[in-house]
Amino acid sequence: MSRVAPQPDTRSDEDYQSDILVHVSRTFALTIPELPPGLRDTVTCAYLLCRIADTIEDEPALAADTKVHYLAQFSRVVGGAGDAAELAAEPTPQLSDRTLAHERDLVANIARVVSSVRRMDRREQAAIRRCIEIMCDGMHHFQRNASLRGLNRLVDLDSYCYHVAGVVGEMLTDLFCAQLPDVQQHAAELRRLAPSFGQGLQMTNILKDMWEDRSRGACWLPRELFERRGVSLEQLPVWQHSQGYRDSLQELVGTAHGHLRNALAYTLLIPPARAGIRRFCLWSIGLALLTLRRINDNPRFTAGAQVKVSRRAVMLVRTLSNVSTRSDRMLTVLFGYAARGLPLIAQSGARGRPEPTAHGEADAQAAHGG
Repeated sequence: MSRVAPQPDTRSDEDYQSDILVHVSRTFALTIPELPPGLRDTVTCAYLLCRIADTIEDEPALAADTKVHYLAQFSRVVGGAGDAAELAAEPTPQLSDRTLAHERDLVANIARVVSSVRRMDRREQAAIRRCIEIMCDGMHHFQRNASLRGLNRLVDLDSYCYHVAGVVGEMLTDLFCAQLPDVQQHAAELRRLAPSFGQGLQMTNILKDMWEDRSRGACWLPRELFERRGVSLEQLPVWQHSQGYRDSLQELVGTAHGHLRNALAYTLLIPPARAGIRRFCLWSIGLALLTLRRINDNPRFTAGAQVKVSRRAVMLVRTLSNVSTRSDRMLTVLFGYAARGLPLIAQSGARGRPEPTAHGEADAQAAHGG
């Protein structure tokens, strides 16, 4: 019985990236098309590169040292050194069924994504390369040290959020400024707020997914915050109904809320005429706020699905954001309405790039000025 040879893929690299995006991120597949035409392909490429790094790091079949090797090689390839196709040929056969098929396909096609970086202008290339370098370095550090003991201190949570999300906010800001002179006028303040924007979104995800993360042996909550109230993260289910647990959770919700207020300030710095970029930001902020509301109203939740925002709420966020996009006043009022009842701990903007510290090393490094 003869076998039919697979048909060659005749899509352009840009078409491939657009097609695969839908399968690896429903959220970005919705928001990226809102960006101005010149930014859509650039941001799609940038996101897919981040997703490749995340896929390699999350693959359970790869040993820790192997992940370090592949992430370092990936960072070099994005930086213009090394062969992308050769790199893709190494990890792809080792990816297990625990990695989604489309994510395995994305890793196999690293060259089709990296090719777009090499056609960008120098500012865009620099922004993407910096992001991938910092992300690959910090992401693996934290994943390698993940345990049910949680992160050591609040500052370690800041550092983790920076390496997996804040640096992405900085990259997006640099990409916006590289293409749009009217956004570039606000570059300094946008860069100050960008890490806080990323941290607000990441903290919301950490809280929503905390029980699923525990099932994989990881906890990203800061141990010092809970121990201050007599709660052990290693035995968290035992403490879930205690006042100390609820108070600690509320403090984290309030902190995330403070960062999301900075995210709104970031969005309002984008000129109203750039409605697509505003929508790109607003949809994420609105969904994060509603998620925090659900967490705050149901602190005893035991699965992310219990605090997940409904499809109806998603549509409402999109509709209200769209009709209010150009009005700073209306957006501020809507944010206040969505955030009603949430605890609030105000946050400053960027405090500089935090350095990753291992669970057991944090206090020692702090004592030595680390």
